[in-house]
Amino acid sequence: TFYARVSTDSEEQRSSLENQRRYYSEFIGACPRWESVPGYVDEGVSGTDTRKRESFLRMIRDAEAGRFDFIVTKEISRFSRSTLDSIRYTQALLDMNVGVLFQNDGINTLDADSEFRLVVMAGVAQDEVRKLSERLKFGFRQSIRNGRVLGNDSLWGYEKENCRLQVNEAEASAVRRIFSLYAEGTMGIRRLAQQLTAEGFSGRSGAPFSPATVRSILRNPKYKGWYCGGKSRSVDYRTKKKLLVEEADWVAYPDPRVPAIVSEALWERANAIYKSRSKQARISAAPPGLRYPYSGKIFCQVHGTPFHHRKGAGERWECRVYRQQGKSGCTAPSVSTEALNAVIGALLRQRPEITEAAERTAAALLRNAAEKQTAGRGCKSREGELAALRAKQTRLLELRVEGDLSREEYRTRSESIKERIRALEQQMQAAALSRGGKDNGEWLKAAETALHRELALAPSIRTTLAAAVVERVTVEKDSTAVCLSLEVTLKTGETCRVRCCRDGSGLVVLR
Repeated sequence: TFYARVSTDSEEQRSSLENQRRYYSEFIGACPRWESVPGYVDEGVSGTDTRKRESFLRMIRDAEAGRFDFIVTKEISRFSRSTLDSIRYTQALLDMNVGVLFQNDGINTLDADSEFRLVVMAGVAQDEVRKLSERLKFGFRQSIRNGRVLGNDSLWGYEKENCRLQVNEAEASAVRRIFSLYAEGTMGIRRLAQQLTAEGFSGRSGAPFSPATVRSILRNPKYKGWYCGGKSRSVDYRTKKKLLVEEADWVAYPDPRVPAIVSEALWERANAIYKSRSKQARISAAPPGLRYPYSGKIFCQVHGTPFHHRKGAGERWECRVYRQQGKSGCTAPSVSTEALNAVIGALLRQRPEITEAAERTAAALLRNAAEKQTAGRGCKSREGELAALRAKQTRLLELRVEGDLSREEYRTRSESIKERIRALEQQMQAAALSRGGKDNGEWLKAAETALHRELALAPSIRTTLAAAVVERVTVEKDSTAVCLSLEVTLKTGETCRVRCCRDGSGLVVLR
């Protein structure tokens, strides 16, 4: 069989591929003792990585299945430009009793000296890839110095003509609106995206502006007339893996060839607000699901999406679709933490066995913690002394073996260390059996009293406790701002449908 590959989808390369197919079919057919097996061809893929080459990998699987015993290919760079891949796959094929002929390189892997020649030739092929990567980088840098804009032409607010940016006034008005609204400091990015939709702005496909699009526009220095590059860097020319670069290390400078859409002062003011808010968010951030007790537990029945926490007067939760699109997207009302606590408290009061079991479990954990605390007192220092004594014991033995210590002196000093080790071990064992003193007893009694009071749910249940016993809360579609219909699943496995209404006296929970 044969293997052929071209690295681009150009017409010229496709023609080359057809020529390769024809050549190998004739080459194999010209040998009367050879039986031809249909070849394997990869189109428009790179030789640096075999993972994306479907035909190549299928060829390896077919070789393992015994469908052929010899492969003809043009050269090592067609097979793989990675030295490691070339050697690994040819050795694997040899283990399957399949040889490879690299025609242009004159290497037949069935020959005795093929492995050495393969290493040399594959190394040369790999170095060519490295040189090509360096030439491309140099070409990019020269294009940038000449004011040519690289990349696609999807930058909002601009059009690219002959590698030069031109302002698209129809889109630039949306960009100016984004910066002016955000610089006022009264809107977040999500609310700003909703405002743009309300004002009739939309993306090129007609879809509403997403928060991600708004954020990328705000952060791009091109809109103030700056060049900005070097946001990522390649760390391996073979795998093409890239890493994002810290903002402080970006290549950014005023560029007269980049037409500004907003003033530099407006851009700086908007980004100062963005950075301040981002810093505050990082400070207050918590691990996913732990920032608020009910995070990830409340869902919309209509959309199946989670409710998001909302800051403001009182703690409330809103459907994610509502947060993104407003009432036109979701009519589900917001849910207050107060209402959720009232519902969970009412359910637990009707199931006292749940709180009784929780109290027994928590009390046992408290007593166990008190015992471990007592047992651990002084343990750390004793363990450190014990380790030091055992090290001395080892050193004594080394000195005795080396002849630097007499037998009598070794015995005397060794017995002294052993005695101290035995004493320490007894102390640690006694501490482990201890059941605590007066301080622990008082602490334990106070903790159990507080636990009993908390689980009595009087006068009301705390948010942390309510959320801890809940697996999921679904806000049903018939919910209104006055009456919520909720499906509550407790961690006991029980599911209840509850209505929580607000009248003149406050919240009333109805089963």
